[in-house]
Amino acid sequence: MIRKSGRKNNEKRPVEIITGVNPFAEGSCLIKCGRTHVICTASVEDKVPSWLKGQEKGWVTAEYAMLPRATQTRVPRENKKPSGRSQEIQRLIGRALRAGVNLEKMPEISVTVDCDVLQADGGTRTASITGGFVSLYLALQKMTAEGRLSENPVREFVAAVSCGICGETCVLDLDYDEDSSAQADMNFVLSESGKIVEIQGTAEGCPFDESQFAELMMLARRGIGELIAAQKEVLGVK
Repeated sequence: MIRKSGRKNNEKRPVEIITGVNPFAEGSCLIKCGRTHVICTASVEDKVPSWLKGQEKGWVTAEYAMLPRATQTRVPRENKKPSGRSQEIQRLIGRALRAGVNLEKMPEISVTVDCDVLQADGGTRTASITGGFVSLYLALQKMTAEGRLSENPVREFVAAVSCGICGETCVLDLDYDEDSSAQADMNFVLSESGKIVEIQGTAEGCPFDESQFAELMMLARRGIGELIAAQKEVLGVK
């Protein structure tokens, strides 16, 4: 299959991660995955949710929003509360980020990672996870350097990518055009060691079989390996 973008089936979009874009946040970055751009900021508070008090553990959570003209047509601003879609995405981001952190090593400290979509061309949730982890790492690194934490509680890096079946061909990192017409669409969140954090997958019309899932999984491992390498490069981590 020839992709409209000219990419190979196992080729992700160009990725750029720019750190320090918000001087007021403890950690921040702008992640660009092709034409999908997300700004991620990590904010630290010396408190935890009431149900965690006294447990000597910390907390990591996330919020997600899309600017009204991030898409090809304007989407109304979510003034009152996040839409069902936004709530589902921010819960996914929170679960993904917590998977890479030892919460017992950040007692009574909460980090909120805000992911705000500036441009959307598919894969906003996966870009938010990948960029959100960079911002989280920077915030935890800053607290460690300041002595607020005895050590950086990051256990291993986490990133995410989408894969799908387009025209009966398995492809990596779907843009909007591919995503909107795919026979199957999956989001993979994996850790640096290759362990599964979360997989979301849906067939559109025609179910896919186990061999196709295995091929999608292989593509996801390739893409996430490249994304974690990009995370580490921008953070100066070996």
